[in-house]
Amino acid sequence: MTTDPRTDPQVLAAARAWGAADPDPATRAELAALVEAAAADDAAARAELADRFSGTLQFGTAGLRAALGAGPMRMNRVVVLRAAAGLAAHVLAVQTPAGDAAGSARRPRAVVGYDARHGSEVFARDTAAVFTAAGLETLLLPAPLPTPVLAWAVRALEAEVGVMVTASHNPPADNGYKVYLGGRAVEPAARGCQIVAPHDRMIAERIAAVGPVEDIPRAQDGWTVLPASVEQDYLDAVLPAVVTAAAGAERPLRVVLTPLHGVGGRTTTEALRRAGLADVHVVPEQAEPDPDFPTVAFPNPEEPGALDLALATARAVGADLVLANDPDADRVAVAVPVPGADVEDSAQGWRMLRGDEVGALLGHAAAARCAGREGAVFANSIVSSRLLGRIAAAAGIAHQETLTGFKWIARVPGLAFGYEEALGYCVAPEVVRDKDGISAAVAVAVLADELRAQGRTLLDVLDDLALAHGLYATDQLSIRVADLGRIPVMAAALRDAPPAALGGSEVVEVADLAAPGTGLPPTEGLRLLTADGTRVIVRPSGTEPKLKCYLEVVAPVAGRAGLPAARAEAQERLGRIRAELEAALGL
Repeated sequence: MTTDPRTDPQVLAAARAWGAADPDPATRAELAALVEAAAADDAAARAELADRFSGTLQFGTAGLRAALGAGPMRMNRVVVLRAAAGLAAHVLAVQTPAGDAAGSARRPRAVVGYDARHGSEVFARDTAAVFTAAGLETLLLPAPLPTPVLAWAVRALEAEVGVMVTASHNPPADNGYKVYLGGRAVEPAARGCQIVAPHDRMIAERIAAVGPVEDIPRAQDGWTVLPASVEQDYLDAVLPAVVTAAAGAERPLRVVLTPLHGVGGRTTTEALRRAGLADVHVVPEQAEPDPDFPTVAFPNPEEPGALDLALATARAVGADLVLANDPDADRVAVAVPVPGADVEDSAQGWRMLRGDEVGALLGHAAAARCAGREGAVFANSIVSSRLLGRIAAAAGIAHQETLTGFKWIARVPGLAFGYEEALGYCVAPEVVRDKDGISAAVAVAVLADELRAQGRTLLDVLDDLALAHGLYATDQLSIRVADLGRIPVMAAALRDAPPAALGGSEVVEVADLAAPGTGLPPTEGLRLLTADGTRVIVRPSGTEPKLKCYLEVVAPVAGRAGLPAARAEAQERLGRIRAELEAALGL
């Protein structure tokens, strides 16, 4: 519950004190107007001010992410300066002593990147100024660039810490602060990965201990802006992991690409060109970075309507494949043409592949590359399809399930391929220890081109996988709430009174993922398994006010002729399970 500034003068006093210390004239003016309106009894201003000063934006494993604006519960320069100071103190405290080749100790190194959202470059430069003043050797990316470039740079430049200022696919009003550790700050297997516990807690404690923002030392200069060639250096490193044919080999596949107004357009286009895919049509209305994302309701390729312009372009140019990066290009969506206008899942001849389908395709291709490789491991999150485990087992490759998020997938020892269902794929883990929508886009396009040369398609490979392993079909039920308190209530109701059956099959296991004995670190969520292999996982979203239900059914396939019937059965069962879950959750 927020506090009403009419009855708590401390909120007004805190807001005035914040404004006096705020180095940003824009947020300072915004806050002054809000305080004036609240003091004059404006109800909306009172509510907004109370919300902004209801606490402090909490630093977690995802770093920081919130709407832009003044106050401790928003993303702004004060919050970023304090975060940078606390993060620098943490890095200085945890790094292990080491010397360079000459035997002299080197300063801990930081790399800072940013996207093209409102405020991103200013936040990045503030971070560089604080890091430099704290004694870190600080390297700043030269322009708004994709998150995978920053993730690569942390490993390639042996940095102890990396910061990417981005809110990825969030709405235009948001920004965020993503943190990677590396070098001497973490163990070798975690270098270049996003943070996990206990680092999140330790960093949060350091941030809380930072004094007044006006006392945080900030260097006027002294950091290094990396050369523009850093983008090509990233491509030099990542492309050999996904393109095995002779460099420059021409591939006739026609591709439509959209960066959704983000920063991935140039880099992904160049990556495709260098892989031999020169026939690339970038959606013109979405080609250039624009922090307002004017052509989409949400800049998230998973959202309905986000690919409308890309699909229209594909139909106009006769494309073979559609690729859509999210705004910071760490994810990629894939759409393919579907033969026949009467195909049920065809939207005017095109279908967007689910993340699990793309994960299976890339896993199948990776299994061929990893044949005979000692110690190779495939990994995906517990909410992703179990099909990857079947693909790995058939190829004699170890497989591991992890908690949700690439911070866990990327840490798997021996990782050769990893993915999560939310369109995140890691096809070059030795180069980028995070999801990378650029290298994944190239991997998908190269696979599609090779299949085209054989008279086959990505859908044909999905059919082959269904025949070999059974038809694994997935779906999601997302329940957005206005009151976060509803989420644990709904989860508890399901835990205390789970359905006896789902999709016509008896529920044989209900596992509390927060309890010991699951084989994974405790996490909020429930897993339900049925006698016929159906799996449902229910968990709170880590980034949005949602309760998410992940559904998977496995349908047997009676030969190639039985594929349509198996698909119809799977979709019918998924529909029934969705309805049963909605009833069990009281919706």
